[in-house]
Amino acid sequence: MSEKKELKFHVRMETGDLWRFSMYHANKSYMGVFNLLFTVVPIYLLFFQGEDLLLPQRFLLVVCACMFSVIQPSLLLLKARRQSMSRAVREPLVITFREEGLLIEQAEEQLELEWDRVSQAKHIPGELIIYTDRIHAYLLPDRVVGDRRQELTEYLKGHLPEERCKRL
Repeated sequence: MSEKKELKFHVRMETGDLWRFSMYHANKSYMGVFNLLFTVVPIYLLFFQGEDLLLPQRFLLVVCACMFSVIQPSLLLLKARRQSMSRAVREPLVITFREEGLLIEQAEEQLELEWDRVSQAKHIPGELIIYTDRIHAYLLPDRVVGDRRQELTEYLKGHLPEERCKRL
């Protein structure tokens, strides 16, 4: 009788993991294009029209250029730092990938998720995101997965339909 294969990961979230996830969501799809334009256009105007602008106009363009390149990432970093100090995030999380689904354990609590409750698995630079719906997700940083990333990717592709693991 063959033993069922399980992949177990011990996750301790860090501020950078949460910040990376927040930055991804703040800049995905059309929002990222808008943010880029709202940063590049003011810089362009400052360099090529700056001499013709009044001081308040220049100041406004500098603020616009910094809005999504400096201010937003800084605010998201502060938010991630606050989140990382909360008890729910500080407690280590153990995620076990099993034939039946995922077993999520934290402190004295555990949650079993069948594979049909995983809405999407996606890899972004630095981490793997396991979505259970549009709002809730579990993060697996690359530093935790390490050299087992290929094994985990194959495991997920073997248990999820192709449309739910497109970006692995």
